[in-house]
Amino acid sequence: MVKIKTPAQIEGIRQSSRLAAEILNYLAGFIKPGLNTESLNQLAVKYIADHGAIAAPLNYGGFPKSICTSINDVVCHGIPSTKEVLKNGDIVNLDVTTILHGYFGDTSATYPVGQISPTATNLIKHTKISLDMAINALKPGKSLNECVGQVIEKYVTKFGYSPVRDLGGHGVGLKFHEDPFIYHYKNTIDDVTLKPGMIFTIEPMINASPDWRVTLDSHDNWTVRTRDGSLSAQFEHTILITDSGAEILTQI
Repeated sequence: MVKIKTPAQIEGIRQSSRLAAEILNYLAGFIKPGLNTESLNQLAVKYIADHGAIAAPLNYGGFPKSICTSINDVVCHGIPSTKEVLKNGDIVNLDVTTILHGYFGDTSATYPVGQISPTATNLIKHTKISLDMAINALKPGKSLNECVGQVIEKYVTKFGYSPVRDLGGHGVGLKFHEDPFIYHYKNTIDDVTLKPGMIFTIEPMINASPDWRVTLDSHDNWTVRTRDGSLSAQFEHTILITDSGAEILTQI
């Protein structure tokens, strides 16, 4: 059941989403070769606490940290660690979800570490463009997958990329994960008609190869990697469907 949020709920989700965006922007300023990802987690812990919020990932299903840090072939859910040190040429996705006054905001972005390859640069660029294209396509009365999955897959496959199929976006706001599930490839599974007041994330995870398949690290049961070892990038916004289109809640 897809929830239509009330004006009061929308404002609460908007405030939490804006805070998540501020934290992501703040953390991005520290990314450099030689930094371990636990340092980014600790920066997030302090920022979140200083602003009266809670980190939604912490202890969610047993996840041990406050943010996700996913490097190179890690698609998502990378766990920050003092042993995981950023190197020149890496790409890293930071995923931040806040709970502020009971409302959730969720966002992520992929960043270069030092000087990166043209392959990595193009992957980041086109992943971000695919998200922007999907957001721009959103309109009340249209099919969710027509605006998101079809748009993203059609765009990224032109470059030999593939959208991950086993993971996707989701409704958000009153809970961390709500209906609907957001597919980033063309399909008709549980498609819904967009209505004002819907809030969900669009978060394409794009692999730099035609192989969309992923694996799960058995040692932690969280870290998701590309099956073929190719790079993967992701960008994510929390989106509100309005009377005329869409509002990006996770931007500053």
